[in-house]
Amino acid sequence: MTLTVLDGNQTASKYSAPGLWELLARLPRAHWPLCIRGDRDWGTQANMARAEQEGIPYLFKLRMTSKVKQTVERLMRDAEWCDAGQGWQGAETTLRLSGWSRARRAVVLRRRIKADLAVVEQGDPEQLRLSFAELTDETIVYEYAVLVTSLPHEILSVAQLYRDRADAENPFDELKNHWGWGGFTTRDIKRCRFMARITALTYNWWSLFVRLADPTRHTEAITSRPLLLSAPARLTRHGGQTRLTISHPHAEAGWVEATCREITAFFNTLRRTAEQLSPLQRWYRLLSRALVKYLNGRQLQPPAVLPAPA
Repeated sequence: MTLTVLDGNQTASKYSAPGLWELLARLPRAHWPLCIRGDRDWGTQANMARAEQEGIPYLFKLRMTSKVKQTVERLMRDAEWCDAGQGWQGAETTLRLSGWSRARRAVVLRRRIKADLAVVEQGDPEQLRLSFAELTDETIVYEYAVLVTSLPHEILSVAQLYRDRADAENPFDELKNHWGWGGFTTRDIKRCRFMARITALTYNWWSLFVRLADPTRHTEAITSRPLLLSAPARLTRHGGQTRLTISHPHAEAGWVEATCREITAFFNTLRRTAEQLSPLQRWYRLLSRALVKYLNGRQLQPPAVLPAPA
């Protein structure tokens, strides 16, 4: 897959959707995802119709248009709400908005707000007044969201599947805030694309290295870099021997030392068997160790050769 950087005013899904369908077209059908998920920018007629045409389920969030709000109001009065996990309740209905080619399943989620609210009254433009609304048993306030989906799952599974979308988006948040993806701007789109690809490549390599150190969890750069990078070293030579002394100021210095020794031993073993392995096989040995949490000890196998993009 090729990383593509678009102009700053081309952030809507209509600009990114073509890349998604191009990627799926290159993959064997057996390797397609269970469904595609997206925020409210993806909940459009064009995206849903294309997903239905391709035969892949979808789960999108809807914008709060007037008709969507009317649907929420109706369900708040009349619906039987069921548990949707993590404090949320859910109800479903059939919805057809203006511009849609057909009616589709909609799932409304709500969660009660229990804390007191701070309300800014802006009726007087000369002075903002901050008031505090105390919530009692007689005053119930909900936050809510509306999803549209073609999945047949029950409400609890649909709600959890959408919440899991946040985990999939965390790497992009990390790339922007911790690795500088959002920190360079130039009128030269070619330079932007070049730097974005360098950043993504560096992020991938560092994430795999950190996974070799701790395969049980994903550690963000804000903690992994001070832990595994900030260690001054001193090189000394005496009596024909060369010694590298590392002084690690981190409180977890003992864990870092043990981990680095394990990684060194793994690479030494891999190097001894390197002559028997192809470069691709060596790469998959590395990935199998880094992703052992998900593979449960299994060895990754190279996928079928994908056709070159047209």
